[in-house]
Amino acid sequence: MKYSISIGAFLVLLFAAHASEARLQVCKPSGKIRGKNPPPGECNPENDSDCCKEGKLYDKYTCSPSVSGRTKAVLTLNSFEKGGDGGGPSECDKKYHSDDTPVVALSTGWYSGGGRCLNNITISANGRSVSAMVVDECDSTMGCDADHDYQPPCANNIVDASKAVWKALGVPEDDWGWLHVTWSGS
Repeated sequence: MKYSISIGAFLVLLFAAHASEARLQVCKPSGKIRGKNPPPGECNPENDSDCCKEGKLYDKYTCSPSVSGRTKAVLTLNSFEKGGDGGGPSECDKKYHSDDTPVVALSTGWYSGGGRCLNNITISANGRSVSAMVVDECDSTMGCDADHDYQPPCANNIVDASKAVWKALGVPEDDWGWLHVTWSGS
């Protein structure tokens, strides 16, 4: 009997250690990208977008933090219009979208290979919520090239949103660009 209690206790401890380790796992950088200066006029600094700097090392990620009922994220500002700082057409539907339409791009891990394309997520901040459609990936694995408008890779916790999302959340225009939010959805 003592033997079976010891095995049972061992299994409980093993499970608890595994569960604790899983909770402690975080999404760490999967490598670095070395920046290069964009050709003149090739990086669109609209919405305070960063342009890559020669020789600077930028983290890249293939993962994002775990998704929960209220996933913590950083909201950034992006134009999905033709000629905007978002670069080319959106990945999900190969179209451009008006800044007046609530649309978002998600970091690579959350974008899930397009698995969230054209689904709505709910973004919450400032005591308000807004529904926005996922139309693009905020690429966390690549950057500093023409395909990415010579911008660095996105961080792994980004919801890159149109102006319509910022307006719906009631954020004063002078404060647009970076905001802690939560999001939920499929």
